[in-house]
Amino acid sequence: MTQFLTILQLFVNILIVSIILVAVIIAIIFLIFDKRQKQHSVLRNYPVLARVRYFFEHIGPELRQYLFLNDNEDKPFSRDQYRHIVIAGKYNSRADSFGTEKDYDEGFFINNSMFPVQAKDLHIDNQQMISTFVYNVKRESLFNRKETVGQKEIAPFMLKESHYVKLGENIAHPYYAKRLVGQSGMSYGSLGVNAITALSKGLSRAGTWMNTGEGGLSPHHLAGDVDIIFQIGPGLFGVRDIEGNFSEEMFMEKAKHPNVKAFEIKLGQGAKTRGGHIEGHKVTEEVAKMRNVKPYQTIDSPNRFEFIENAEDLLRWVNDLREMSQKPVGFKIVVGQKSDIETLAETMYNLNIYPDFITVDGGEGGTGASFQEFQDGVGLPLFTALPIVDGILKKYNVRDRVKIFASGKLVTPDKIAIALALGADLVNVARAMMISVGCIMSRQCHKNTCPVGVATTDPKKEKALVVDEKQYRVTNYITSLHEGLFNIAGAVGVNSPTEIGPEHVTLKHKYGNTETINQYQLKLIE
Repeated sequence: MTQFLTILQLFVNILIVSIILVAVIIAIIFLIFDKRQKQHSVLRNYPVLARVRYFFEHIGPELRQYLFLNDNEDKPFSRDQYRHIVIAGKYNSRADSFGTEKDYDEGFFINNSMFPVQAKDLHIDNQQMISTFVYNVKRESLFNRKETVGQKEIAPFMLKESHYVKLGENIAHPYYAKRLVGQSGMSYGSLGVNAITALSKGLSRAGTWMNTGEGGLSPHHLAGDVDIIFQIGPGLFGVRDIEGNFSEEMFMEKAKHPNVKAFEIKLGQGAKTRGGHIEGHKVTEEVAKMRNVKPYQTIDSPNRFEFIENAEDLLRWVNDLREMSQKPVGFKIVVGQKSDIETLAETMYNLNIYPDFITVDGGEGGTGASFQEFQDGVGLPLFTALPIVDGILKKYNVRDRVKIFASGKLVTPDKIAIALALGADLVNVARAMMISVGCIMSRQCHKNTCPVGVATTDPKKEKALVVDEKQYRVTNYITSLHEGLFNIAGAVGVNSPTEIGPEHVTLKHKYGNTETINQYQLKLIE
């Protein structure tokens, strides 16, 4: 035994010496190389220490996310927001304990009723249960969590038919939204095959819609027989000829598809108030064929549609597309100059042409790829933009002709309820959907190196995302959101979240004074 320990000690000593020697050799190589290179100043003076600096700089986001920031500090979504999305998707639950961590200094607050509506009196359609899979925690330790996955029938918390939101008047094929929340535009190419497929199947099971994003309609969007809102961006992907011009033939091909329920013209989105951008390494042969472009070349859509120069051009094209397709047509905007919204509403009234819906995306909205100046500096935030659009449409007496979608970090039922109170009829979410299929917010969407296979078209990376598991998280997340919305509806004293209005939310300022949403809106549109 003593001899064995002696041999073991000798082996350990040799190993330690070997490691030290290797480390010294590597340090000498770095020293020689770094002293000679001319690209990095800090490496020339501090060859070894600078590499340590670069290492910590590289892992800094992860250190901040997991160790140093509190639950409400991280951006674009806090640890708490991320956790709520994951818990809803995995466990179909929003349960929490020990009180809120929310800062109560200022913001929008939901007005509960002294005499809320009883659960049995809420206008919920729970007749058709949803068969899904949820996780159950069996044991949790410092380094491990033992979970099982089991099939479960869950209540869908659908709107009753009398509360369906109708898109489209005087057309052959209006769309009746049975949910208040669906997926915002995310293109195939920006997201990979497995992500789009899981989202399609999960959203279909949940009974809500999926927006294609401006990249066009792929077979993967249709994997789940889901309701589709087809987005048309300035690049006209999916509805263009080989020269890049709008093609009525291609448009009607999409319009005749039974799953395509509506069309959304994308003028801009929150993180890029212009056409889309996708890096060349994400433009695979399949993505290129679908968009009618060359593979593996970076795609930059035009800033706007070449043939739309003003509100009249926009509305007349909306009318043309609706007449051709006989399906609802609307457009997506980011609010900047209030005068643009005034002109839009006035032109609607004068021409007697109304879009079936307007999607209002806040400046805090996300994207797979954009530029810093757009992402951080352009466009009003949603809770400012939304009441501006709603208020100006009311001012010109056209609000009842147009439905409003809202999008921009609306990832929990309370945020969605506030958006409904500020003027939204329906809500789109995108990044929360990405999180529900596994996104860990690594912020590598534009690099094609997504470590969990969501925002990548690299087949090796995509393998991380298992469709048969993640699709149920999407279903659970959507269902959980609607259960939460009905909870809030009961709390404020109405029978359905479709009845949540401005009277149900108060804006509190930092030093205690409050104002109603109507007062807030009037100040915004003056």
